[in-house]
Amino acid sequence: MATVHNPTEVDGPGMEGNYVVHAKGAPDRMVNYCAYQAKAGLLGEEYKEPIDRNYWIEQIAVLSSHGLRVLALCRASLPKDKITPGDQLGPEFVNENPEGPWLTLVGLCAIMDPPRAECVQAIREAHGAGVRVAMITGDHKDTAVAIGHMLGIVDETYNDALTGPQLDEMSDDDLRQAVLVNNVFARASPQNKIRIVKALQAEGQIAGMTGDGVNDAPALRAADMGVAMGKEGTDVAREAAEMILADDNFATIVTAVREGRVVWDNLRKILLVNTPINNAQGLGVLFGLICGLAEAPLSPIQVLYSNLICAITLGFVCAIEPAEEGIMTMPPRRIGKRLIGRYLFLRIAIGTLALVGCVVGSVFWAQALGYTQKQMRAQAFNTLDFGAIAVTLSARFAYNSSFDSRIFRGNPYCWYSVAVVSVLQVALTYIPGLNTAVFSMSGMAGPQWGIVALFAVVMFCVMEGEKAVRRKLKMQGKDTDDNEPFIFDADGAAEEQDGPLVPKGTSHLNLAELTK
Repeated sequence: MATVHNPTEVDGPGMEGNYVVHAKGAPDRMVNYCAYQAKAGLLGEEYKEPIDRNYWIEQIAVLSSHGLRVLALCRASLPKDKITPGDQLGPEFVNENPEGPWLTLVGLCAIMDPPRAECVQAIREAHGAGVRVAMITGDHKDTAVAIGHMLGIVDETYNDALTGPQLDEMSDDDLRQAVLVNNVFARASPQNKIRIVKALQAEGQIAGMTGDGVNDAPALRAADMGVAMGKEGTDVAREAAEMILADDNFATIVTAVREGRVVWDNLRKILLVNTPINNAQGLGVLFGLICGLAEAPLSPIQVLYSNLICAITLGFVCAIEPAEEGIMTMPPRRIGKRLIGRYLFLRIAIGTLALVGCVVGSVFWAQALGYTQKQMRAQAFNTLDFGAIAVTLSARFAYNSSFDSRIFRGNPYCWYSVAVVSVLQVALTYIPGLNTAVFSMSGMAGPQWGIVALFAVVMFCVMEGEKAVRRKLKMQGKDTDDNEPFIFDADGAAEEQDGPLVPKGTSHLNLAELTK
């Protein structure tokens, strides 16, 4: 940036008939436009001397290596007949002077702008979650590397930085390799940003891009997830992005990643709860009749109640389950991965078979004890729904054991839902008229509740046993996170992906209120 002024006393002697030009900019570039330097920082034509470029380049490197953002402060004199007031001066006014280098370098201004503490912690958490963080900046290379060290994105693996001019000289194939081994890109232009995003996508990686300026809009639009700043960002950047950070804080992005993983996990937990319950309602009737029962162990209204009331109430527990411990240490999901993978399918199958076995087994047990048909239906009804409670308590934690005090913490609505379902079960079993006329059952005897409790414990232990086996397999290096393709997954989704994962303009999320 350059401005032109009439000289004052401060500008020193020898300025008669001249304008004073003040210019500032990137020091490694400005030094090339300078022919002189000011002696001891004094102003005036008599205090100029030929510039020692090597000295200034060394000082720029020293300051930049400490993470300081450096500006070069320059000045010059210009005859008044060269320009007229009101002229629109472009970049060529400084960098394309017909006489060549003509400025006088007065000094360097170094500014410390350290990263936010929460940003450093957020990047550390992102690395633990398998999310790579790169920095594209207009700063000097040494400054960018120093800040990268502070942020933790420059390490033994990614130990260098590339500059915009270096990127311009690279072919697309070379750039694809370069983006995999560099986390810092300095002196980058808007065109460089787009090429970096495209190179990452060409390597099969999902690229998220943050930006706030008009020049960032093309890269935000090209990225799989464009993130614009809400406070300092321009309208153009916001329109090009999918997500808007109302607090302009990088840590909010990591919080959004965490919340996204919670939603994904909770959807899988809901499937684990609702699918065995719904399967057991029909399969319990089917296998009961196949195994020799004279009448269906469950009446239609009991099946409908378990489907609409019990399953929904218990599924609500998993829908609002908070983040499980270790959720940000899991690797990112594979592109094309569906909700149901091999191990979730196996868990659903185990839960279904166990719950059907408990329901049918409890009815035959009640029959062996001489209870009536309506009491046997009450037995099946309560075994099914209290078994569903056991499945829910186990499903709250995908990997961690539920044989722990954590089962009583974190989600108070879990116990509200369990209490509601339990009270309703007892009420429906014993309220006269409602139990016999509507639900086709009668009140249960004391030993029958013992059978219900026993099979609920059996269900809980079966589900926890499956988790214990899965944890052991994971320690052995097995793919228990369903990262490998399964029959429900989309084949070749990564290769078929032709554009951003989220259509532009589909959602603009203000993520300022998330708990960090």
